[in-house]
Amino acid sequence: MLISIIEMLMSEIRYGKATLPECCLHLSKRLGQPYSEALMDIYEEMNTDVGASFQETFCRRMENCMKELPLKEGDQETFLQPFHGQGFQDGAMQLKSLEQVLSQLSDRLEGQERERHEKCRMAIGLGAMSGLLILIVLL
Repeated sequence: MLISIIEMLMSEIRYGKATLPECCLHLSKRLGQPYSEALMDIYEEMNTDVGASFQETFCRRMENCMKELPLKEGDQETFLQPFHGQGFQDGAMQLKSLEQVLSQLSDRLEGQERERHEKCRMAIGLGAMSGLLILIVLL
């Protein structure tokens, strides 16, 4: 889901020429809970002019949103990486930093898929071996 959010942000910036708060508004309408609520809160907070930067607001709201999600260690930090610091004002630099995060998240996902595949193979092998052991014990 984090990869999808990054891809949608990139699309909104690239083709919709939207600002980051506007991107959050558009994404909040397309995503389910808990992301839609967090993104709408970001948009509303940025329009109330409370003095916080977009980066601070985005990180705070998304950290609260992702607190209860079953993410692997480091996924949240990787997702929020382009939003830490002072950020970039122009769309090209925003896209570049989002592309880097997308690449990192994709690499992590591929690694997790390989790990899951290996664990499945090991479970099948252990099941077959335990079946043989039971057969030998019973004979």
